[in-house]
Amino acid sequence: MRNKIGFALSIILLGAIILSTRIYEVDLPVWHFFGGGKGLDPATLHLAGEFVESNLGTAREPDGSYTVRMLAQQYLFVPQCIEVPAGVPVRFRTTSADIVHVINVSGTADSLKAIPGTVTEAEFQFPQTGEFDAPCREFCGPGHFAMRAHLRVVPQEKFANLRSDERRDCDAH
Repeated sequence: MRNKIGFALSIILLGAIILSTRIYEVDLPVWHFFGGGKGLDPATLHLAGEFVESNLGTAREPDGSYTVRMLAQQYLFVPQCIEVPAGVPVRFRTTSADIVHVINVSGTADSLKAIPGTVTEAEFQFPQTGEFDAPCREFCGPGHFAMRAHLRVVPQEKFANLRSDERRDCDAH
């Protein structure tokens, strides 16, 4: 009898661990029903605040650090092209307007999950200049195969001379 109870408790504990590691992928209406949703509203995040369109891309913060803000939505990353300076830490902040997406910088171990209603943050540093594809690595529907961004790492001197709109449009210069 004792072994059966121990086995049942083990199964319950394992289920709780699996559920707690995957809770962010729960459908948004279900999440709100269970009291979640105190973060960003995916339906309005582009209208005001940190993820309004004019704030997206790479910015130099008042303390001298660099931050990239991105928005993921089926089947698009906004902005689609990002320029960052080489050799310095760059903080990436992202969220999703619809479902879970993962942006992965090809040729590196760098990836970041975009979750609806949540801001996900990670710091990356690119030691050398170069160009990288950044595809979505979380299946998000029939257009998933085409969902990708482009990352251009440029010398710090060149980056310093770019206007903010040029930092999110690789064709601007």
